[in-house]
Amino acid sequence: MTYHFNPHILREYDIRGTIGKNLSTQDALEVGRRFGTWLRQQNESLICLGRDGRLSSPDLHAALTQGLREAGVTILDIGVCPTPMLYYAVKTTPAFAGIMITGSHNPKDDNGFKITLKTIPFFGQSIRDLAQQAFMQAHKLGDVEHIDIRESYVQRLAQDYSPSGKRLKLAWDPGNGAAGEIVEMLIRYIDADHIVINSKIDGNFPNHHPDPSVDKNLEQLRAVIQEHQCDAGIAFDGDADRIGVLDERGRSFMGDQILMVFAQEVLSRLPGAKIIGDVKTSQAFYEMIPVWGGQALMCRTGHSFVKIMAHEEKAALAGEVSGHIFFSDQYYGYDDAVYAAVRFINILQASDQTCSEIYDSLPVFFSTPELRIDCPDDVKFSVIEAMVQDFKSRGISFSDIDGLRYQDEHGWWLIRASNTQPALVGRCESTTAEGLDALKQHLDENLSRHFQG
Repeated sequence: MTYHFNPHILREYDIRGTIGKNLSTQDALEVGRRFGTWLRQQNESLICLGRDGRLSSPDLHAALTQGLREAGVTILDIGVCPTPMLYYAVKTTPAFAGIMITGSHNPKDDNGFKITLKTIPFFGQSIRDLAQQAFMQAHKLGDVEHIDIRESYVQRLAQDYSPSGKRLKLAWDPGNGAAGEIVEMLIRYIDADHIVINSKIDGNFPNHHPDPSVDKNLEQLRAVIQEHQCDAGIAFDGDADRIGVLDERGRSFMGDQILMVFAQEVLSRLPGAKIIGDVKTSQAFYEMIPVWGGQALMCRTGHSFVKIMAHEEKAALAGEVSGHIFFSDQYYGYDDAVYAAVRFINILQASDQTCSEIYDSLPVFFSTPELRIDCPDDVKFSVIEAMVQDFKSRGISFSDIDGLRYQDEHGWWLIRASNTQPALVGRCESTTAEGLDALKQHLDENLSRHFQG
């Protein structure tokens, strides 16, 4: 009998669902069988495998391993790790591909599979095609080799650390996610005073949810910064491909603000370089990058889309409001929040400004954070399509590069369907507080025509 995946777990960037609801070990087994078969059809048979610290990850790992082996694939198992370490393994070993078992920043009962190839992401139509891939049993089970690349990865992170300038006191919060052990190893190489909280990997996430884009998840780190008079705080999401930064006053940098800080430094060395932001990125970014001597490009939201565009455009740097930062300058071009932390520390150490002065030096726009509106997976895309058709029928100008992005004399707003959660994601931005209020009202009025959240 042919096995059918729940279609809601086949997302744009990965395969992700809720344990006991629409994701099971049978799904993991079938992912292994089918991706392993596809891999063999490419005349490849070596893959890296990693997993985060979620409670469901060991069982999914065992089933995925079985499926890959049945397809005749040899596994380089790197154990519990942040997602960027899995990317690093694929880049630096002979493996053709990698699978990371992770729920990223989703609720603790969620989990899934991020798949990557050596040079490009595996996403979109490739994931949907994988669900239709026929399984071919191999004549011989694939082997499993357990490899420890933690120290190699940490040394590579530290390779681009530049110990110069003022000595810092830094607070770190891995949020009990998969980066905890790596952070503890990395700080040995960083010449600063360090305070690390929540470094024990714990899938219950007992202190707060591991998502630094949500302000309430930064309260504990904020308190540590204040208590110990730290120069800055650094936080990660559950699998450490997204970074959060707090200044010494406890103010949180948005992902696009962090991107602008990095862009200034990169462009000081690489004038004319291309820098990519996503559709949610502040207009300040698109206005300032040319002023700083670079080329600003806009991309669809989503780490897979950004990686592809950065590769095609040979961009030195890219980023998203959510905190994904992609360095091709001196690094591999994938989103590694721990590496981004190293680069931020370099900037802060070398600067004659405090972290709050760097924050205050950025252009001031009035904007909302990412607005997440709960919306069922089987409804969210149809809501956006209905809004698009409504705007077309009324002759209203908008951009559909990703969802619906509307602009008027006040500024702009965006609404799009999340590809990782059952939610709609929005953002509004204006040059004035009054303009922001008008944009929020306009977004609410247009969304409520098609969805009562």
